[in-house]
Amino acid sequence: MYNKEQIQELQAVTQDFLKNPHHIELTALKQVLQFHEYQYYVVANPFISDFEYDRLFQQLLQIEAAHPDLISADSPSQRVGNSLNQQFETLPHLVPMLSLENSYDADDLNDFDRKAKEGAQLDNINYCVEPKFDGASISLVYENDMLVRACTRGDGVAGEEITQNIKQIRSIPLSIPLSSYGILQMEIRGEVIMSKKSFDDFNQKLIAKQLPPLANPRNAAAGSLRMKDPKEVADRNLDAFIYHISFYTLQAGAKTPDLLKTHSGSLELLWNMGFRSPQKEKKLISNIEGVIQFCKDFELERDHLPYEIDGLVIKINDFALQEKLGMTSHHPRWAIAYKFKARQATTILENVEFQVGRTGAVTPVAKLQPVAIGGVTVSSISMHNEEYIKEKDLRLGDTVIIERAGDVIPQIVQSIPSVRKGTEKIIEFPSTCPVCDYILEKEETEAVWRCNNPACSAQIVERMIHFVSKDAMDIKSFGDANIRKFYELGLLKNIPQIYQLDFTQIGQLEGFGKKSVDNLMAAIEASKQQPLYRLIYALGIRYVGETTAKTIASQIHHILDLVALTEEQLQSFEDVGVKVAKSIRQYFSEEKNITLIKALENLGLNMIQTNATAIDGNLAGLNFLFTGTLTQLKRAEAEAMVEARGGHILSGVSSKLNYLVVGEDAGSKLEKAKKIASIKIISEADFIELVK
Repeated sequence: MYNKEQIQELQAVTQDFLKNPHHIELTALKQVLQFHEYQYYVVANPFISDFEYDRLFQQLLQIEAAHPDLISADSPSQRVGNSLNQQFETLPHLVPMLSLENSYDADDLNDFDRKAKEGAQLDNINYCVEPKFDGASISLVYENDMLVRACTRGDGVAGEEITQNIKQIRSIPLSIPLSSYGILQMEIRGEVIMSKKSFDDFNQKLIAKQLPPLANPRNAAAGSLRMKDPKEVADRNLDAFIYHISFYTLQAGAKTPDLLKTHSGSLELLWNMGFRSPQKEKKLISNIEGVIQFCKDFELERDHLPYEIDGLVIKINDFALQEKLGMTSHHPRWAIAYKFKARQATTILENVEFQVGRTGAVTPVAKLQPVAIGGVTVSSISMHNEEYIKEKDLRLGDTVIIERAGDVIPQIVQSIPSVRKGTEKIIEFPSTCPVCDYILEKEETEAVWRCNNPACSAQIVERMIHFVSKDAMDIKSFGDANIRKFYELGLLKNIPQIYQLDFTQIGQLEGFGKKSVDNLMAAIEASKQQPLYRLIYALGIRYVGETTAKTIASQIHHILDLVALTEEQLQSFEDVGVKVAKSIRQYFSEEKNITLIKALENLGLNMIQTNATAIDGNLAGLNFLFTGTLTQLKRAEAEAMVEARGGHILSGVSSKLNYLVVGEDAGSKLEKAKKIASIKIISEADFIELVK
């Protein structure tokens, strides 16, 4: 962006300003600060210290405070937010942000290449390959050289306006030289990321304040974009890679710049304009064989990068060819994402803890020597049940291979018997409850050992934690830590007591000021009006998940109507099978459960179905199921969209299912659905199109 002469001149002006701070001209000062922001955040080659930059920045603030009429939109001072964003307005993208089709091996890439050659009627195609950054997608619009708006990806058609937050990212320029290229308006795409170093530094600050650290750089970046206070966004030291020009309009009489004829040229143009594009990271490759080899080689270098990536993006380099191939309703035909394999690491299985859940299920949890995988430190992993331990031949002291499946959920892949020293010990599964010493039992059809003592303190606590959780009664300000604390102090012994807490006593506890107590009281009171399905789910009836709870609630008027229903009648409900019906029947035949429900009713909780199901929506009468990881929508949002349009959510694959919506890393549900001809298997993008 800056040539040698410009750099020398700006450096000279910088030194002059530092020596003579009272003889500074405003326009020149803004140019100097913009130059040093570029050197620090884009090129990563700062010419002055942070202290010197701060001195110049303070001079800018003083001048603008004295002459507010001289403040311009591209002034470095305008990055700093002075007010909170009360809400984020949804704005349409100039061009939809489509998802990329995923590939996982050489066969997928060869298939992509074959289709591209057939569509282009060519024998060979040139590709541009670049990192697939693991962050949060953004869309930026510049007009007349100025940044005028920034949005999240949203649903791909429209996103939330986050301009003030984006201004806190110093690798994103507030103005760019569009006019020098004959361009009037431009929409560009990129990814906001948090580098590994920034992530570690920020977590250290949180730990020093005795706050919980962030989970991983990707979540940290995505969560930052929707913060209400831009100053908090600035504190996270975010970065951004800009990698795609999605739309532009030329000035009258101007010609398209030569750099905008290829994707690699567009990356060079973005770099020249002051963005951190993957100009240095990209690789031009003349055939698919070279692409495949590059993908294999690059994956080995993944952990040495200063930021997280989860794959590579392969794009046809020629824009004219891209336009000829076009796109489907949800992905371009000229690009594909190559996803890296799940991250793996080796560590030591040091101990096993046996935890008791709300249904009495005893789960072994491996305690590992902490190990970092993909920006996350893993020290505990569920081992599910006794069979899991035996199948994988896991022993205390074993060296084990662990991975994050889908780069999210950690699991033990296998032990490595060849490195055993002879000191490893067989893991003995307990015969009695590790909490109450009650004899454990296991049903013939299950792999899980259970404590069937209803008075087991671990189960009581876990049932209360489930009751107040987000998907159940959603009592904000209440949670795992507070439930355990109140239980240990004798303030809370059962679910009804949640609505009978002594707030005077709670107000005397450390960490519970008046505001905290008032918030908790308000949240508990508000939960009394939650819809019936949430209460049914909150009761923790075995096999009754959130979806089944909605089905049951839609078929009854009062929750105690379930007392009189037979297993056969329950099985007539959509998505309720033999096992679920038997569990519901058993729950409502036990007097202690009826007593609990009546106690909650006397305390003012809603027991009646009041929400009418939509029957005239465009999905009326259709049954849906989601599998895999959705990238554009949260699972709960997608299911709510179905129900709002008259559709139903099933919990499993059966002939009753109309649509299976498939996200990333789909599993057995997809394979089962392929065997039933009547089920339509669609992508997340297809689903979004369908609900429109």
